[in-house]
Amino acid sequence: MSRGTVFGVGVGPGDPELLTVKAARVLRSTRVVAYFAKRAKTGNAYATAQQYLHPEVELMPLYYPYTVEISPNHPDYITSMRTFYDESAERVAASVAEGLDVAVLCEGDPLFYGSYMYLHDRLAQREACRVIPGITSFAGCAAGAGIPLVSTDRTFSIIPGTLPEAELEAKLRGSDAAAIIKLGRHFGKVRRVLERLGRSHNAMYFEHGTTAQERAMRLRDKLDDKSLYFALIIVPGHDGGPFRPQFDELRS
Repeated sequence: MSRGTVFGVGVGPGDPELLTVKAARVLRSTRVVAYFAKRAKTGNAYATAQQYLHPEVELMPLYYPYTVEISPNHPDYITSMRTFYDESAERVAASVAEGLDVAVLCEGDPLFYGSYMYLHDRLAQREACRVIPGITSFAGCAAGAGIPLVSTDRTFSIIPGTLPEAELEAKLRGSDAAAIIKLGRHFGKVRRVLERLGRSHNAMYFEHGTTAQERAMRLRDKLDDKSLYFALIIVPGHDGGPFRPQFDELRS
């Protein structure tokens, strides 16, 4: 019996219409679909992809042992998550051994902070694995809000808000534009750093980006320090450079 294929499927930032044509095609034909979620939940990736799934699909929920209960640096978290990914990879491999293709759903892009990559680490050397890229959260939010991110020879950084404050500040100092992700309880710290650097005036804040529940506003208009883990802040770095209107007049 020939073995199946593992598909790491990026489902994009939340709007079901932002799945790629390739992702939709694979999901319509694949009979086993795995998805990551908090226990007793289905998760955002499943909600985004649900309408594309085969009517006779077999679902394989992969429930995280932890989400935000303890620090990711805690030894118990590291041990439990390593075991979780080991066991999840074996569950996927068991279906592949039966000749079944398995699509593993992943929010955004599977290889960009995606949980799928930990299965890929464990499976790619022994199984046929195919990765279908997806639109990232910052790209979807920027497009929806019409924010040019970065241009010419400027740099763009993806910075986790979970970093220590001094490291967060150093990385923002060294970047012309940035998307700051993984906010949640770190939001106040992130805003404090941006204000200290004088970079909060043109920053944009997003929750539930690209979905019907999207909440987008200028960072300076957000009056509280409450945030979601999957919220993000975009600090654009595009000013048009030598191509902006009236550049010659402004230079003179």
